[in-house]
Amino acid sequence: MKSSSRENILIVDDTPDNLRLLSQMLSQHGYEVRKALSGPMALTSAKIEPPDLILLDIQMPQMDGYQVCEALKADAKTAEIPVIFISALDDVLDKVRAFAVGGGDYVAKPFQSAEVLARVQHQLSLQQLQRQMIEQNQQLEQSNRELEQFAYTLSHDLQQPLQTITGFAKLIKLQYQNQLDSQIAQYLIRMEAAGERMQAFIQDLLTYSQSSTCELDFQPVDCEQVLSQALENLDGLIKDKPVEIDRDLMPWVLGSEMQLVRLFQNLLSNAIKFVPLEAIARIKVSVQLTEGQYLFGVEDNGIGIAAEDLERIFDVFQRLHPTQVREGNGIGLATCKKIVKLHCGRIWAESAVGQGTTFYFTLMPAKDLATAR
Repeated sequence: MKSSSRENILIVDDTPDNLRLLSQMLSQHGYEVRKALSGPMALTSAKIEPPDLILLDIQMPQMDGYQVCEALKADAKTAEIPVIFISALDDVLDKVRAFAVGGGDYVAKPFQSAEVLARVQHQLSLQQLQRQMIEQNQQLEQSNRELEQFAYTLSHDLQQPLQTITGFAKLIKLQYQNQLDSQIAQYLIRMEAAGERMQAFIQDLLTYSQSSTCELDFQPVDCEQVLSQALENLDGLIKDKPVEIDRDLMPWVLGSEMQLVRLFQNLLSNAIKFVPLEAIARIKVSVQLTEGQYLFGVEDNGIGIAAEDLERIFDVFQRLHPTQVREGNGIGLATCKKIVKLHCGRIWAESAVGQGTTFYFTLMPAKDLATAR
């Protein structure tokens, strides 16, 4: 049972014979071993050069093993070092206390070499897996940041040439409208409409990219103003079809006002768009305080979402309907999910085909301004 690499183990015991026995056993199996005869010596050694693992006795003068472990876990430099207690104390309460102060494992004296080696290898393997997970998460976060930065840069650089194309199309239609036959005029109208759809898509993509890269300044925010601003931004869409909105009195929450306006705006826009064209869009915006958080709901009487599609509607670029049937680009709900996550909340949907959909999300209350109205 050889160690695959030269892991560094610190043994802490006030009995020299125990130190020699453990040191010899671990060294023979490929580990680098350091020794400390007291708690203060162990803390000094661990801070100067943190080991990969500590074997710690409990009954020692000056500082017992519990105190040493507590001190290790209280220091950021040594807090992540796994600790295995090795002690003659074999009472259940002693073991419970050892785990309570941060111990990763417990071996009773007199110990068996095979057991100690197995537990050492187990703790080192767990530590290695944890390091790999941290490294993989960091790499994933870096990749996500790079992808979002790429999307932002690409979208930003596409705006100017697209605006030029649609601008010239408008200019030609304006200056030469009396000289154009109906087919060419129709081509220009379709070119202009396609350009506007592309510009809307680029703007949504920019918003999605920025929603996780920007620095959010969390402040108490009045959701009455947030909801009113979102509805004002949707004024053009609301004028195009009959819309009835029933709204509860909105509370104060902790968050970024700009991001919350985008959240409400996306959900309301989605609700309006997915109501059948011939029907009145009836939307209910509700809120209640539950389990220390505000639970918001945006309910519509739209076409609904099939149960098998509910899990993927928050994924970026996921569209349930072709653009010829329903407008959208598959970014709006993904942006909502990202905004709610940044605000330490949850978002989900409940729906039935033909009966409408309700989107729920949670936000933290601004308790200090609960009576500010």
